[in-house]
Amino acid sequence: MKFFRVIKRYFRDAGKSVIRNFALSLASISCITITLIAVASSIVLSYNVEQMTKHVSSNISIVVFVDSEVDEVQLEQIKNNIQRLDNIDSITFKSKKEYAEETKDLDDRFSLIVDSWTDETNPLLDSYEVKVKDINLIKDTADKIKKIDNVKSVNFGEEYIESLITILGIIEKICIGSVIALILVTAFLIANTIKLAIFSRKNEIEIMRLVGASNMSIKVPFLIEGSFIGFLGSIIPIIVMVYGYNSFYNFLGGKLFSSSLGKLIEPYPFLLWSSGLLLLIGLLVGMFGSYRAVKKYLKI
Repeated sequence: MKFFRVIKRYFRDAGKSVIRNFALSLASISCITITLIAVASSIVLSYNVEQMTKHVSSNISIVVFVDSEVDEVQLEQIKNNIQRLDNIDSITFKSKKEYAEETKDLDDRFSLIVDSWTDETNPLLDSYEVKVKDINLIKDTADKIKKIDNVKSVNFGEEYIESLITILGIIEKICIGSVIALILVTAFLIANTIKLAIFSRKNEIEIMRLVGASNMSIKVPFLIEGSFIGFLGSIIPIIVMVYGYNSFYNFLGGKLFSSSLGKLIEPYPFLLWSSGLLLLIGLLVGMFGSYRAVKKYLKI
């Protein structure tokens, strides 16, 4: 029972401190709110970029065209040699006859030309469609496939795929860096605000020391106060993120642009765990900021 009475007193003291130092508390809450809104925006952008990167990865294939003179045994050997490579996820055969049928569907004029082809006069090539495990290693994988016997050419849209992957990777890293930087800034702001609160209450703290208050009984209310400020500061960013992203997603119909490449991540359960993450960041950053201020400025 004594333990619960002590905890209750700590929370009571922290609540009184927030009210007594309302102006400083409001400044801290405002700073946390602003920075966590920026953090929320970075989280939304980061995970949508990651979603697009995964979508790109799942839809990019290496098309391996084989020599026109190969027989079935050689085709199987090419397939086996490709499957032995480290970065291969799946491999699908596509015959030149299938290519011809697809060509017919493009335009009626092509249909007349393709119908005149026989198996011997069909100028198209058999191919394998290869999907890779790691899209960042697609060029290395394509270079290895080129060296396999009876492979005529390899194509994976090298001229634009690598640039797209690089750009998406840079954006994702910038977003992650922004989240980390904003968290550190928030912790710094809280630490300085708590420092001012400690300075304004130094007489009170000295009295607590004189009457024999333990270091723990002085520190804990400040830690709870910082966590409470972090909690209050995270409420508005959570509301803004949930309402804003839902509205944005519904307005665009779930796509940033018409291509399936721009498909946005679905609001749920993304918004649920993102909200929990923002709340956790607010609590931990508030507690860390308070701990840093207490440790550095109270010297107890």
